[in-house]
Amino acid sequence: MNQKPYAFMKKLLFVCMITVGVVYLPACSESASEKTATDDAATSTVGAGQSAVQDDASAKNVVQVAVASKDHSTLVTAVKAANLVDALSNAGPFTVFAPTNEAFAQLPAGTLDDLLKPEKIDALTDILQYHVSVGVFKAESFTDGQVIGQVNGGNITITQKGGKTYLNGTAVIVASVPASNGIIHVIDKVLLPPATK
Repeated sequence: MNQKPYAFMKKLLFVCMITVGVVYLPACSESASEKTATDDAATSTVGAGQSAVQDDASAKNVVQVAVASKDHSTLVTAVKAANLVDALSNAGPFTVFAPTNEAFAQLPAGTLDDLLKPEKIDALTDILQYHVSVGVFKAESFTDGQVIGQVNGGNITITQKGGKTYLNGTAVIVASVPASNGIIHVIDKVLLPPATK
């Protein structure tokens, strides 16, 4: 029996195996590195709340709208200090009455700095939750004398005069911005919850 065809076939098989290995192994290692990168990205958000979800295609939620507004940096700082970012990033829907930086500046000197201290988180949370309602209340649906329950358990009263909408007779709604999980009404004063008896 002639051994030459057998030897040739053996060499051909060996060359084919090496070629497949050269093509296949980089593909495997690339998949493994891609998997590691994906795993690392997933691990970096483990334990993070709703605010850590990255979605650049959808409309912004109430927190993202506030973060994007240069007039609400003080509010954003307060929301972060009170650990409310995740709560306000959830599906809601929420109506947020958002005081501007100028509104916070009208508080008595030292009030905001005091509220931002870690030991004052309960008082800060109470004030911020007094600016949030569950549900969507559009500006055109407000009626004079309407009472709206707030997340902190308190109520605000809507009054309308001179073509303006007031909250508790003092804060004026100056603009309204829709969000993916509700609506933001920009207000020119900070709402302070009534003192508990």
